[in-house]
Amino acid sequence: MRQWSFYTSNELKPEGWLRRQLEIQAEGLSGHLHEIWPDVRDSKWIGGDREGWERVPYWLDGFVPLAYLLEDEALIAAAKRYIDAILAAQEEDGWICPCPKARRKFYDTWAVQLISKTLKVYYDCSGDERIPEVLYRILKNYHDLLQSGEIRLFGWAKYRWFETFIALNFLWERYHEDWMKALARTLRDQGYDYRRAVKSWQTPRHLWLRKTHIVNIAMMLKSEAVSHELLGEPYTDLSEKLRETLARYNGTAYEGFTGDEVLSGIDPTRGTELCSVVEQMFSYEILFAHTGDAKWAERLELLAFNALPATLSEDMWTHQYVQMVNQIACQRTMRMAPFSTNGPEAHLFGLEPNFGCCTANFSQGWPKLALSAFLHREETILCSVLLPSVLKDRGVTIRLESGYPFKNEARFTIDADRAFTFCIRIPSFAQGLTVNGENHPGGTVEMKIGPGHTEIDVQFGTVPMLKQRPNGLFALQAGSLLFSVPISYKKQAREYVKRGVERKAPYCDYSFIPTTDWNYAFGATEFEISRQEISDIPFSQAAPPVTAKAVMRQIDWGLKFPYRTVCRKTPKSIAPLSAGREVALIPYGCARLRMTEMPLLKEER
Repeated sequence: MRQWSFYTSNELKPEGWLRRQLEIQAEGLSGHLHEIWPDVRDSKWIGGDREGWERVPYWLDGFVPLAYLLEDEALIAAAKRYIDAILAAQEEDGWICPCPKARRKFYDTWAVQLISKTLKVYYDCSGDERIPEVLYRILKNYHDLLQSGEIRLFGWAKYRWFETFIALNFLWERYHEDWMKALARTLRDQGYDYRRAVKSWQTPRHLWLRKTHIVNIAMMLKSEAVSHELLGEPYTDLSEKLRETLARYNGTAYEGFTGDEVLSGIDPTRGTELCSVVEQMFSYEILFAHTGDAKWAERLELLAFNALPATLSEDMWTHQYVQMVNQIACQRTMRMAPFSTNGPEAHLFGLEPNFGCCTANFSQGWPKLALSAFLHREETILCSVLLPSVLKDRGVTIRLESGYPFKNEARFTIDADRAFTFCIRIPSFAQGLTVNGENHPGGTVEMKIGPGHTEIDVQFGTVPMLKQRPNGLFALQAGSLLFSVPISYKKQAREYVKRGVERKAPYCDYSFIPTTDWNYAFGATEFEISRQEISDIPFSQAAPPVTAKAVMRQIDWGLKFPYRTVCRKTPKSIAPLSAGREVALIPYGCARLRMTEMPLLKEER
């Protein structure tokens, strides 16, 4: 099987708009969570008395690569302080989680799986040679406890067993010891087999079940890719088969799935949990590296450039727990929320709306995407996503200047003291591709690069198209960007204290109250794309880097009963209430309030 390897944060650095996006993240919640949030600041993981399970490992999983990618010494020091405290608390038998020995059998060992994965990320970024031995002791202890029957997989660990393989594969490459394969089999045997859940995905029942839990499912998509080799099993592309079912019955316009905690069907007013977005991104990054199949990289782009920025405030001090494709307001609803199992505040922007898992976990999205821009295999380097970056790999320096996905152009400047093969993945939707001014058929550009200086100029076009969605609705897409009708809004802040956690500006709760019309339908099938400079806030609603002019008509869309701030799943009527008018649609990721899936009316003559 074709397989690519990731670069480390020492070899690959973000540039341009991507670096600015990471800087905003560091200046916002991710970079300050250890100062303001008790569950991280005072966690049992570092000797405190607050949550001692998933929140610190979740946060470090994104905070560590963020710190090292930006080469921010203060953030690196903060990460090291947490890692040092965690390592110092490792027990003699290898156990590392903050749980008394007598309570281990009651402790959901999802935390063991997660901290192992996080320590592997830390090793990749820091090169800290303490980590391999620490991981060896953690997972050998995990194996021993599972083999003896002292513990078993239950709860989240049972449904996320495959996450252990991120660290376990790393150990196998170093040590090749038989117990590692035995642990792999134990995890698979005690873990949940999601093939048993497929039927339950087809008719969402809106019941809280782990087999339909959206984050479990997003993680699961990479399970075969990470586990089949240690298990000695063939790769069957199981993730594609499962994804097809998920998309058919729960899909969204950005190739994610509805899941306001659990799978929620085909409905643009259902929510999608932020944790699932970043975990699905990571699964696709792993799947593309493992298989080399471009479909995973293309789906990754749709999630990264649409769903991820849309659910974060522009300053990244707040986030939603769930986002909606058609989101006309973010205001607290009545007690009976419009979601499957989430509460009435789940779509507000805040510090910890609904549950705090996303507060800790969203940090991994942008940094891990940045680390997926280039991959390598032997003497071949691949640009997998056209993100502005600088790569330094054993005498080769590649600088990629790019405004992608907002501008469909990329310029590579290469200085090398050795020969290598260079590949550039070109998205399947690229039209009129040219490489250094010469026409190219598309697909993957491959060339031999010799020692010296080389420049490569890549340009292509994208054609805006209406993508058919269920229930007679359509979404406008051009390249990897979806476009939405932006809804202007006023922000209403609420500062308060809940369970000893203070919410104050800029990380209090914010309601977004609409101030402009949203009841639109497409009135024509011709669109005009305009590109502007990328501002200091790349996904800005006020200054979007690209717009699509469209003829839109107002209709009687109606509200979802009994809510006053949620539109219907489908319009009440598609009879036009107005003549066609030109509206500037903006990227989905720029619009915090938006209409994305809309009907297409017969064009006016």
